[in-house]
Amino acid sequence: MSLREILEKLVEQNTPVFLCDSNDKKWEARELLNNLSTPMLKKKAHMQPGLYIAEINDSGYLKSVLYKLKQKQT
Repeated sequence: MSLREILEKLVEQNTPVFLCDSNDKKWEARELLNNLSTPMLKKKAHMQPGLYIAEINDSGYLKSVLYKLKQKQT
């Protein structure tokens, strides 16, 4: 699955989370879809619901955490 597909799924399901990058900047999934480069959006990724979105290497293993998921306060 690509990062784009994960972000699109979060937007479609209106999932109430912020995606926090390595600098702890909070992003909405829609913002990332609109602002990330095409090569970044094409990266293979895996989402562990409630925890993180991680890049997947060519061997199918977790490479690095791209975004930590933080629940929005309701």
